Amino acid sequence: MQKDSHLRTQFGLISFRFAFIYYLIYFNPLSILGGIPFLTWLPALITIPLDALVYFLNDHLLQIRPTLVPMGGSGDTSFGWAQLCTYLILAAVGALIWTIFDRKKTAYPVLHYWLCLIVRYSLAGIAFSYGILKVFAMQMYFPNLSQLATPLGDYLPMRFSWMFIGYSEPYQIFSGVAEVTVALLLIWRRTALLGALLAIGVFANVAMLNLSYDIPVKIYSLNLLIASIFLVWQEKDRLIAFFIQNKAVLPSSLFEKRFEETWQKTGRFVLKAFFILMSFGFTTYNYYNYFVQYHAENSRTLEPIKPGMYHVELFVKNGDTIPESLADSLRWRDVIFDYNGAGSISANDSSLRMRYGRAHFNYKPDSLGSQLEWRLMGWDSLPLVTFDMVIPEEGRMVLKGKKSEDSLHVVLKKLNRHFPLTERQFHWISESNR
Repeated sequence: MQKDSHLRTQFGLISFRFAFIYYLIYFNPLSILGGIPFLTWLPALITIPLDALVYFLNDHLLQIRPTLVPMGGSGDTSFGWAQLCTYLILAAVGALIWTIFDRKKTAYPVLHYWLCLIVRYSLAGIAFSYGILKVFAMQMYFPNLSQLATPLGDYLPMRFSWMFIGYSEPYQIFSGVAEVTVALLLIWRRTALLGALLAIGVFANVAMLNLSYDIPVKIYSLNLLIASIFLVWQEKDRLIAFFIQNKAVLPSSLFEKRFEETWQKTGRFVLKAFFILMSFGFTTYNYYNYFVQYHAENSRTLEPIKPGMYHVELFVKNGDTIPESLADSLRWRDVIFDYNGAGSISANDSSLRMRYGRAHFNYKPDSLGSQLEWRLMGWDSLPLVTFDMVIPEEGRMVLKGKKSEDSLHVVLKKLNRHFPLTERQFHWISESNR
């Protein structure tokens, strides 16, 4: 029995050393200070050498891909996986060296306190940043006209899940409130355990969505889930005694570090206030301003264009009239002019942004309403094509212009296309399935 206890103690010490190094690298405590304007360079003191090590280990050991793709729109790129492996290797090697040179140590109460504090506040800041984004219903948006006109089978699972959540603002807000609640509970010592327990439920749901719908944030969400489990694991004895053994338990002492000096007590208060201001105050303020701006811009019409779906009645290319045909993927079948200058055509056109079978563009009419410019992106300085535009009657449009090497003459008629999904139906009583 003594041997088993000794083995458990040694395993606990080694796992603590591993966790301490890993989370110190992964959460990078300097990133909190990086929010201060004149200290934005501070996190790079850790990230730059670590990134260099990621590339080095990939070239000489990991070889995940010959050329690593940096993380951007996806967090699960080859660089992301090489980075994860690098962090795990560093933690394992560091724990081994630490164990060899510090074999007589039986506990690390001070380091344990600071490790749990770093993980706790890191999870709180992350949960709040994602949560408040959902509270304003800005992480997933309601499907736009181009998305509504795209056949369901053309979507990849991530985009399908994004629209599934974005469709319902109440559900997205509910998810955000849950994440914000996690953050608020974690920042207070007395509710930290409850926050960590709730974090397991919240991040487990996020991780399962990412795994089930191929959302490329798998590495990140799984790390957040494991970090939440790590915090709860520190209180396992109290939880087992209370929930399983039906015993009375003493209050948690995990985060109860007594500071005797006045400057220490003041510093603790100032740091907590700074964290709340930076992570909660500034984040909320910035997201609110973006929320107001986004809704103002995305309800803006560009006269004289009336947003909606337009059927391509006539399509003349280089003097040849091309009839409608489902087999012809190059001939325009319909054109969508959405709010705020977004648009798409139902055709394959590599000169535009192809997404899910539709070619997307940004449009801008001139002040006289006689010309219509199409750009690849809204911020591009030069248009891809400039059409002469005539609106002979309401709901009809004639476009003439040269796109690349092709001269086009297109006649559009606005359809009274209604998408039932935009009704956001809700029924307490449902007599049949819909």
